[in-house]
Amino acid sequence: MHLLRFASKIILIRSRFCLPACQICGNSSHRGVMSGAQKFVQDDLGISDAQIEVLIGATSIYSLVGSLAAGWACDCAGRRRTMALSAAMFFAGSAITSVAGGYAVLMAGQLVAGVACGFGLVVAPVYIAEMAPAASRGFLSSIPEIAGNAGILLSYIADFALAGFPNNVNWRLMIGVGAVPPLFLAVATLLAMPETPRWLVLHGHHDEARRVLARTTGDAALADRRLKEIVSSAQESSKQAVPGGSDERTRSTSVWRDILIRPTRSVRRVLLAILGLQFFQQASGVAALVLYAPRVFHHAGVTSQSAVLGATILLGVAKIVAIVIPLFLADRLGRRPMLLTSAGGMTVSLLVLGFSLRASPTAHAGASAAWWAAATSVTAAAAFMATFSLGFGPVIWMYGSEILPLRLRAQGTGIGTAVNRVMSAVVGMTFISLYEAVGMAGSFYIFAGCAAASWVFVYALLPETKGRTLEEMEALFDDSANDAVINHVRVQ
Repeated sequence: MHLLRFASKIILIRSRFCLPACQICGNSSHRGVMSGAQKFVQDDLGISDAQIEVLIGATSIYSLVGSLAAGWACDCAGRRRTMALSAAMFFAGSAITSVAGGYAVLMAGQLVAGVACGFGLVVAPVYIAEMAPAASRGFLSSIPEIAGNAGILLSYIADFALAGFPNNVNWRLMIGVGAVPPLFLAVATLLAMPETPRWLVLHGHHDEARRVLARTTGDAALADRRLKEIVSSAQESSKQAVPGGSDERTRSTSVWRDILIRPTRSVRRVLLAILGLQFFQQASGVAALVLYAPRVFHHAGVTSQSAVLGATILLGVAKIVAIVIPLFLADRLGRRPMLLTSAGGMTVSLLVLGFSLRASPTAHAGASAAWWAAATSVTAAAAFMATFSLGFGPVIWMYGSEILPLRLRAQGTGIGTAVNRVMSAVVGMTFISLYEAVGMAGSFYIFAGCAAASWVFVYALLPETKGRTLEEMEALFDDSANDAVINHVRVQ
């Protein structure tokens, strides 16, 4: 019965949910491929560790710019066109990086690809949240994270498969193969994906929104009822807009005012939830393992290049296998249990990883001790990736995109993604310097402390959102009904 239910959901997903997922897959594969390619880039172009640290970390800074611009683009051009633009930029960035003959061109390619990553990280969860029915939004919103993990795994496999080529060829192939899918994705997005009905309503295209709802629900009466709910929510939201402002520039100014300058108490609570989740996701150190796993394993005593890349593939496998769990449970157990379990598992696995890395320098005194330290380090790193994928990987994106009011959703998601990219950049650009200062084990102890703090944050501040329509979310954070709603949801 569960298999039949799963198969039916997969059939219903169709292109409107698969294509945003493909966008995230391409973004993640570009980041993941640099983990194995960086050594070959250094050998071929003669760049230093410091330059590699800046090159990898700068991608997150560039995606910060993209995420801030993506909210505005989503509101002005629409979710569908923004996704096509992101795919086209990603194709260009990957192509430029793969043909680079020096550090400056590498940085230029990473700039374009990084901006594209920022666009994709914003528009994909917003699109899926606005298209998915409430009962299966958790299931469908997990698909981009599955695609992202698949992209990382495929990039690790590509690194392993292409490592045997000459150093002036292998890393170019690793990066270059990722430039082809986005080209097809840009075309497919424009041809196969409808615009979201909520964006259409927000811009006055009610008839087109009704047609999209009728296609996606398969029930004309249900489509009319959902349209009335969306129109009512949009009208309520528009009451807070700048008086007399109907053009895009004025509307955008009003959104930024309501988010940053004069937010209501409920909007502040929503922003605190989003920004806190995005901060803790990256502060737990996931970028350190995604980007620098070969260095970590080499420090743990895995000295063979093939063994290091093989252990890195294991991380990708653990990540993509574990992500299937929230696919089924996010709509049944809820968001809070998944996040709490994830934060607890990350804390324990990071502590074990730190302990095994601390043992590894003394492990060289004996082969058996060295083997123990290396095996424990790889196992703990894989456990971290798996527990990360249980909650803090997929759930924070669905949670953030579903709790924002309609008028603030795109740009609010962009702000949250910007915080995510800043923290990713901080981790990516400082990890080498950090472990040189406090030791490899000390670095992961710090990450473990952040993971433990994330558990407290989720437990104390986040209400449950499963099963609620997007139009019901505002009541969950509304001052007048907030305490009663949260208590009712937690009892469920």
